[in-house]
Amino acid sequence: MKITQHTAVTIHYRLNDQQGQLLESSFEGEPMVYLHGAENLIPGLEAALEGKQAGDNLDVTIECEQAYGPYHESLRQEVPLAAFGDIEDIVPGMRFIAETEMGQRPVQVTEVLDNSVIVDGNHPLAGQSLNFSVQVVEVRAATEEEVAHGHIHAHGGCGGHHHHDHSEEGCCGGHEHKEESKPGCDGNGGCGCR
Repeated sequence: MKITQHTAVTIHYRLNDQQGQLLESSFEGEPMVYLHGAENLIPGLEAALEGKQAGDNLDVTIECEQAYGPYHESLRQEVPLAAFGDIEDIVPGMRFIAETEMGQRPVQVTEVLDNSVIVDGNHPLAGQSLNFSVQVVEVRAATEEEVAHGHIHAHGGCGGHHHHDHSEEGCCGGHEHKEESKPGCDGNGGCGCR
């Protein structure tokens, strides 16, 4: 069976950034399972997998426009420390939900100054091209329930969509939900879910 809309696809993947640094790999653990055609992967990776079948291997570079999008300088802002209220011990790496020009979205603290904090609402991989090595393990028809729910009902992998914290750290491709995490799913790693 070939990968097409409403197929349940099991893949192993390895993700490197444009500098060649390994960001994620499923080969040492459970493969990722996702519902094809439901925007559970970044657009470029889903397009590359269309028509493939079990046993296929592919190496593909996804440009930022088809991954996590371009970097928006406007989403990097300096916020007065007083805006954080009673929150203490603010340090780089902390995440918050903030109102931005693009609506509510998660932001990460990147720098703490004397009286202000620099936060960034871009996905950590925004503005980067991503290199994927993918092995297609299995392709099957999704169940009616899986299609209705928009994700695969499976154990392990990203089948459930963790990137459906959709958050931020992950990668493969999840689409932000469209910016929150993808192969990775819930936002926290993973390669395909958004």
